[in-house]
Amino acid sequence: MKAEKYEDPVAGIYLRPMGYEDTDRIVRWRNSDAVRRNFVYQELFTRQSHESWIRNMVETGKVVQMIICEREKDTPVGSVYIRDIDRRHGKAEYGIFIGEEAARGRGIGTAAARLMLEYCFREEKLHRVYLRAFASNIRAIRSYEKAGFVREGLLRDDVCIDGEYRDMVWMAAICPEGGR
Repeated sequence: MKAEKYEDPVAGIYLRPMGYEDTDRIVRWRNSDAVRRNFVYQELFTRQSHESWIRNMVETGKVVQMIICEREKDTPVGSVYIRDIDRRHGKAEYGIFIGEEAARGRGIGTAAARLMLEYCFREEKLHRVYLRAFASNIRAIRSYEKAGFVREGLLRDDVCIDGEYRDMVWMAAICPEGGR
């Protein structure tokens, strides 16, 4: 992926491929309460587990993960990814987190989602990109809608976190040109 193709000058960000050099940053971000509480997978990350993720998922093509960078200072602020890539059916699951607190609430997540959708449809030739979000995460759901995702359903009591069942919103974006 060429990062210069996936940038948003208005939001002041670009996407670049994630590498091993990002491990410590990803581990720190993912282990922060502000990020971790919005994920179904709540376990703490380690350097070893993240490097295993890169080897077994990213390097094998099962996952595409990018770092969101602010253009002005060339500073990493978060990550977007697609996982469970199903090439036969042209679909994958989307995920995002803004790791740097100062970057939250500024529209960076919405811009990064738009860029990642563009990448998914153009480069990966996917037809559908879907996501799951906690129904209580209204801010994220609004951001996804602004980026082009549409609510498709509510999964009641779908996951159990800390002994409490939580609802999930199911959303998807379909390639405007039909994909493939």
